[in-house]
Amino acid sequence: MVAANLKAETMKLVENRSAIEVEMNAIIERLCQPGGPGLSGNLVDAEGFPRTDIDIPVVRAERNRLAVLRSDHKEITEKINANIQVLHSARLAARPLTTKGSGNDGASNNQNSSMVNAVASASSHSVVTRDSPSSMDVDMILSIPFAVVDEIADASPTAEDGLQLGDQIVKFGSVEYKVGDNLLQRLATEAQANQGHAMPVILLRQGAPVNLTVTPRSWQGRGLLGCSFRIL
Repeated sequence: MVAANLKAETMKLVENRSAIEVEMNAIIERLCQPGGPGLSGNLVDAEGFPRTDIDIPVVRAERNRLAVLRSDHKEITEKINANIQVLHSARLAARPLTTKGSGNDGASNNQNSSMVNAVASASSHSVVTRDSPSSMDVDMILSIPFAVVDEIADASPTAEDGLQLGDQIVKFGSVEYKVGDNLLQRLATEAQANQGHAMPVILLRQGAPVNLTVTPRSWQGRGLLGCSFRIL
């Protein structure tokens, strides 16, 4: 129940942050339009007189409003990231230990993937951007990564398709974490079954959700992927 409430709270915070971003982007667009004062441009002309080509009280009000929104955005983003870290840690802690027979080394190898740090401030000529999760990403972040990419060959299919060392696999085609599965065998079978066909891969990269498509295929090296996985 506590986890459900925390997730609902996080979803609401994400919605609130999205509304703030819409307002921030609108203000930034107005201030930075051609001939506009920008986010910090002078409100006086070269001779020190108030500019007559802009509405100075409106510009000041919008700049003040933007400062307030930035502060609110930062506070909400920090709360979102804290909530997601708690929920993600709880899911990992609840995952049962796998055995050597399943292809693991017998240890619960929970890697401390750092959660996303917010990039919330806007530049003087761009809209708001961020690396923290959207509402669509929350469920994916709470999913359990079951394997990590620990080797990738140069010019291999996975290297060309964008997989990177350290990527934590949440879903590989149709393969997801399931208690008792031989996940290494399932990964190999999934690659063989999809030879020549693009398949979706969902992963966490330094805590951030990433969606890719990978096409298992023949190449100059061994296998259809050119990478190896270590089961977590």
